[in-house]
Amino acid sequence: MSIPATPSAPRERSVGRALTVVLALLTVFGPISMDLYLPVLPALTRDLGAATSTAQLTVTACLIGLALGQVVAGPLSDRLGRRRPLLFGAAAYILAAVLCSLSPGVGTLIAARFLQGLAGSVGIVIAQAAGRDLYSGSKLVRYYSRLTVIGGLAAIIGPVLGGQLAAVTDWRGLFLFLAGAGAAILVAVLVVFRETLPRQERTTGEFKQTGRDFRRLLSDRVFLGAVLVIGFAYAAVFAYLSGATYVLQGIYGLSPQGYSFAFGLNSLGFMLFGFVAGRLAGRRSEKGTLLIGLLMCLAGAGGVLVTALLELPLPVMVVSLFLMASGVATTTPPATSLALANYPDIAGTASSLLGLAQFAFGGVAAPLVGLGGAGTAVPLGLVTAVSAALAAIVYALTIRPHTRAPHHTAAKDTPADRVPAHS
Repeated sequence: MSIPATPSAPRERSVGRALTVVLALLTVFGPISMDLYLPVLPALTRDLGAATSTAQLTVTACLIGLALGQVVAGPLSDRLGRRRPLLFGAAAYILAAVLCSLSPGVGTLIAARFLQGLAGSVGIVIAQAAGRDLYSGSKLVRYYSRLTVIGGLAAIIGPVLGGQLAAVTDWRGLFLFLAGAGAAILVAVLVVFRETLPRQERTTGEFKQTGRDFRRLLSDRVFLGAVLVIGFAYAAVFAYLSGATYVLQGIYGLSPQGYSFAFGLNSLGFMLFGFVAGRLAGRRSEKGTLLIGLLMCLAGAGGVLVTALLELPLPVMVVSLFLMASGVATTTPPATSLALANYPDIAGTASSLLGLAQFAFGGVAAPLVGLGGAGTAVPLGLVTAVSAALAAIVYALTIRPHTRAPHHTAAKDTPADRVPAHS
């Protein structure tokens, strides 16, 4: 059966710079897999003779894979350690990317994209779980703020890099580039990453124990609240990613370059406020920082809705989107820390539920933005405002009234990036 961590001194392990960089790189699997090939999606559609709606399923398939894969990879890493599943996931990602590049038809590409999402999810969930292995307290919040910053940076770089690569190669070449990126990360993991979860701290027992671990997590009001807050917050983000191009270019008439500038501005806000949130939560209050982020998200999403209803000018829409995206970034580090702080023994399982909520809620919200057609921004405003409101309601009902003392595992003398691997 699963052995819970013993409350004791806060876990603090010396972490080398190389390991910190590798852990941060693992978080780019998701955004770079989603964003890099978007500039060539129209060309891909033509080459494969597919309908636009069918070609868009290649995005949906990857998103579903990123969500479901974490539910498997997280508990598996609690049982086997972080390194072995990570090596397998990176190798599978390379293979899936190559399969994407060789796909003869859109059906094969959709299946390969689903496998690519499954494989990429391993890096995302282990980056979060390994952080809980290594850090506690304010250092843990700052670690998650760095992951938020890296995710925002990848969101900026992905479409830009994809557009530049499209000038010298086709969509198949872009997937080969993703395979190369996966190979580089695999080499970095082989050279740098040493096991962060010692054998004595892993869960044991049959896989039915995973079900008991999930029930244990979901019976914790604060954990469940943090998961739902992140899920609803990212529903607003994915709605923005899905609908902003139609709103800013189709309704407000921005050029592709103007849209790129607005997108980059919002991603910059995401990075900046993700960094600030980690510092603020570490020095003051996680719950207080989370509340600030939710209020920002509510104000921004409300601004989007009002702007759409009253047909206000472009600057109001841009500022509202910036405020909403920055608010989501502010909520992410403290909410993640609140969710994982008390579960060092099953950090992978806990991280998997966070990732599932993030991508699943986003996957549901994204297509809702298009229900009103391309000529109105009202659906975008409604989806983002409802998502932000639900996140605030969950916070008020589950997180705000409850305070709990964190549990920690014993500190280790061995630096984390020098812990002997058990794989």
